[in-house]
Amino acid sequence: MAPKMLVDTHCHLQFPQFDDDREEVLQRAHQAGLSAFIVPGTDVDNSRAAVKLADSHHDIYAAVGIHPHDASTFNGRALTSLRSLANSSKVVAIGEIGLDYYRKLSPPQRQRDVFRQMLALAGELRLPVIVHSREAEEDTFAILAAWEREMLASWPKDRPLGVMHSFAGDLTMALRYIEMGFLISVPATCTRPNSDRVCAVASGIPFRWLLVETDSPFQAPQSRRGRRNEPAYLMETVERIAKLRGCTFQSVAAGTGLAAAWLFGLGDIGEDEYVGQRGLS
Repeated sequence: MAPKMLVDTHCHLQFPQFDDDREEVLQRAHQAGLSAFIVPGTDVDNSRAAVKLADSHHDIYAAVGIHPHDASTFNGRALTSLRSLANSSKVVAIGEIGLDYYRKLSPPQRQRDVFRQMLALAGELRLPVIVHSREAEEDTFAILAAWEREMLASWPKDRPLGVMHSFAGDLTMALRYIEMGFLISVPATCTRPNSDRVCAVASGIPFRWLLVETDSPFQAPQSRRGRRNEPAYLMETVERIAKLRGCTFQSVAAGTGLAAAWLFGLGDIGEDEYVGQRGLS
C-alpha cells in the first residue's frame, strides 16, 4: 500500500515571517491534511534553524545548503558547519542550492563554484539535492549532468538524485531532468493566469516524478496572491493538478506523497514500487 500522506516538499518554516505564529501555521497545515514538511536552509545559520525546527517536530525534516543568493558568503568554515549539520538524522537533503541569474545577488562564477561544492558534499554524504534554478537553465543542466556522470558508479540505485524546486522550465526540459534522475516540483504558480507552461509540466510528466510544494512564505496561490504563503495552501495546488490530470485530489496527494517518501527516505514507501525506477515510464 502507498502511504496516505501529503508532503509540502519545500517550505521555509524557519524564516522570520513565521516567528509570531509558527505553531498555528503547523496546526492549520495538519487540519488541511498535510503529514510531513521539508524545510530547506539557505545559509549556515538558516540551515541550523531548519535542523533545530526539525528536531523539535516529528513530521518536519530539514535540508542544509547555501542558496545561490548567499554564495558570496560561503567559505571553508561554512562547508565544515554544513557537513556537521548534515549528520542529524532529520536532515534528508542538501539544499537549497543552485544558480540564480535573475537577481545575481552573488556573482555567477561564484554561484557555479559553490553549487559544485554543494553537489560534492551531497555526493560524499549520499544525500539528494534540492536545486534552485532561475534564468540559469543552461548552466544548471550542464553542472547537474556532469555531477550525474560522476555519481553513476556510487549512487544508490534505488534513489533519485534530487528535485528541481519550483520548476519553471518547459515539459521538454522537465523530461530531460527526469531522465537524469531528478523529480520535478510544481509550486502554486500553476493556479495563476498565464501558467500554461507549468501546467503542461504538471499534467505531462510521469506521476512518480512529480512533487508539490508551497515555497512558503513565497509564491502564494492565486486566491491569496500578494500575501504570505503557508503549507495549508498546498491544497489549491493539488486541486489544480488533479483537474489538469483528470484525476482525484486523493490520487495527487497520495502519488506526490509517495514520490516524496521515495526521494527523501521518509519511512516505508510500500512494496518497493518506486525502487529503481529511473526513466520515463
